[in-house]
Amino acid sequence: TAYAQRLIDELDGLDWPENIKALQRNWIGRSEGAEVRFAIEAPELSVTVFTTRPDTLFGATYLVLAPEHPVVERVVAEEQWPAVRAYRERTARKSDLERTELAKEKTGVFTGAYAINPVNGERIPVWIADYVLPGYGTGAIMAVPAHDARDLEFARRFELPVRVVVRAPGRSEEESVGFCDEGVAVHSPLIEGLPTPEAKRRITTWLSEQGHGAGKVNYKLRDWLFSRQRYWGEPFPIIWEEGRHRPLPESELPLVPPALDDFKPTGTAEPPLSKASEWIRYSASATRETNTMPQWAGSCWYYLRYTDPGNARRFAGREAEEYWMGGGKPGGVDLYVGGTEHAVLHLLYARFWHKVLFDLGHLSTPEPFQRLVNQGLILGEDGQKMSKSRGNVVNPDDVIDAYGADAFRCYEMFMGPLEQVKPWSMAGVEGVSRFLARVWRLVMEEDAEGAWKLSESVTEVEPTPKQLKVLHATIRKVGDDIEALAFNTAISQMMICTNELTGAAIRPVSALRVLLQLLNPFAPHLTEELWEVLGQKFAGFEGPVAYREWPAYDPALLVEDEVEIALQVNGKVRDRLIVKREASREEVERIARENPRVQEFIAGATVRKVVVVPGKLVNVVAN
Repeated sequence: TAYAQRLIDELDGLDWPENIKALQRNWIGRSEGAEVRFAIEAPELSVTVFTTRPDTLFGATYLVLAPEHPVVERVVAEEQWPAVRAYRERTARKSDLERTELAKEKTGVFTGAYAINPVNGERIPVWIADYVLPGYGTGAIMAVPAHDARDLEFARRFELPVRVVVRAPGRSEEESVGFCDEGVAVHSPLIEGLPTPEAKRRITTWLSEQGHGAGKVNYKLRDWLFSRQRYWGEPFPIIWEEGRHRPLPESELPLVPPALDDFKPTGTAEPPLSKASEWIRYSASATRETNTMPQWAGSCWYYLRYTDPGNARRFAGREAEEYWMGGGKPGGVDLYVGGTEHAVLHLLYARFWHKVLFDLGHLSTPEPFQRLVNQGLILGEDGQKMSKSRGNVVNPDDVIDAYGADAFRCYEMFMGPLEQVKPWSMAGVEGVSRFLARVWRLVMEEDAEGAWKLSESVTEVEPTPKQLKVLHATIRKVGDDIEALAFNTAISQMMICTNELTGAAIRPVSALRVLLQLLNPFAPHLTEELWEVLGQKFAGFEGPVAYREWPAYDPALLVEDEVEIALQVNGKVRDRLIVKREASREEVERIARENPRVQEFIAGATVRKVVVVPGKLVNVVAN
């Protein structure tokens, strides 16, 4: 909880999907409001509640405590104890989820005690109810049934007063019962007529001045319960002696769990490690902790070990950590690909763990993952989620056996945007397989016996100007698309390049060299084999293609020689034409005037002006 605000604020510097950021913000659950103290009539006690709507204090008609609240023991009237005790026993058998389920009927018991509303001195009854949890806020709420759905349901169930103190815009007071948004304060002397934001500020200031409360920021996030009663998991390096604990000396780390033949649950509150009697006995007067850590102890920071896996003294040396995790960005890991199911578990826990290590001086960045991409689910061919029960599961081994690993890889990347949910299609695999076959035939041909050999069409001839344009456009497109994780459009561009070379009777080996380099990350097996074949005859194919420097494009070759311009008459497009990019204004104007469609619309009119916008349009003004 000490990191709650930082976990919210430092999301801003990360390149993450906004929906994941929103999930984390909501999970942390920052609430701005006020803590308000309600005095309890004899005995002299007080109960503090947290509310995000202090402006509704004048509408508080009862107080509700969690059944476990420590004040309950001291305020329950003698005659109410049997009902309170029975209710607390029933509550103890429910989970938090069951207690807060919106659809369930509200239950509760009156304690017999009364509290004093600090803003108007009114006596209001104190109840206990299971929909108030001891772990959120203060474990007590002020109930304003006119402006809270749960409180209203509870009030109607037990016939408690409902008082409107916020009028909804455009509604009467009667119509404002159940209104939970911002409006105008009514029946609230200190803030009468004020809009909600100002009313909140005014009443919070008054509470602070009068000693009844103060502004407060609250979070739904709770501290981490980090112990488990099971065998697998890291044991805690903690020693207990005379009821006090201390850490194991660093010289005795790492602490390895004992080997147990029987690690089943004991059937008692004791964890399985309690069976390792010799291991537990640390000394004549000290014993080891028998709880173990959860799986998060390893999964929250495993990525850091990759930066320095051979280091026997630290999880990562400073130089190695700064080399791999630095770079002037908040997040250490450049790219994390994972599903949305990790949003408020692993991704949030890893951020907390990373920040602790950063604060301790072990890391150079405050965040673990700079960029996050959520991959889309691949559905069955029927558009349903793959499931054995539906019989629509696609076995990768079957696809590889039929079409090869490269076709399988390329189709997965060609299906659509990485983040998109997409249905599988065997017809699509066949299409990608045909594309790879065309790449194969760019380099190979069959001899008279049907054996494959290097094609006679492959020579050291220079590429044509058109081939060069397509090739360099492909270098730029594939490079940009890989950076953007737009693998589907990268493959589409390589298909265009392949088609351009397929139509040539003579194929320049220099163009094939570049195409194989671009295709290699997508289809490594095919490209490495063709690379080796070409290397048997031509220079420039030394070593694996995967180790070659990525090709660079020539920007000059990406400039089109011709451009399309719009022909307008009095601002309306009448035709389009292709002209040389370097054509002069005079030449473009002449071509425009001679255009049949332009002549048709200026017939009988006088041309007053011709506006030429180079590379874009010509507008003939005539009347």
